[in-house]
Amino acid sequence: MKKKAKQDDKINPPYYKKGIQVTDFILSHDLGWCEGNIIKYIVRHKIKHDDPIQDLTKAKWYLEKLIENLKT
Repeated sequence: MKKKAKQDDKINPPYYKKGIQVTDFILSHDLGWCEGNIIKYIVRHKIKHDDPIQDLTKAKWYLEKLIENLKT
């Protein structure tokens, strides 16, 4: 059986490894769950989906949750 090519890696696809790995950035800046997801969805919005609006909408949702949490 052949090993899957790197582009088939479902856990660490190539778009996660361009430049600084997003997870490493999030951890090195001690970001929380909402902050990390905002960064993740912004970074990949042009890469993962045919419709970049989907990831931008997710980033917006997490940003609104973060703002709501900080207000309370």
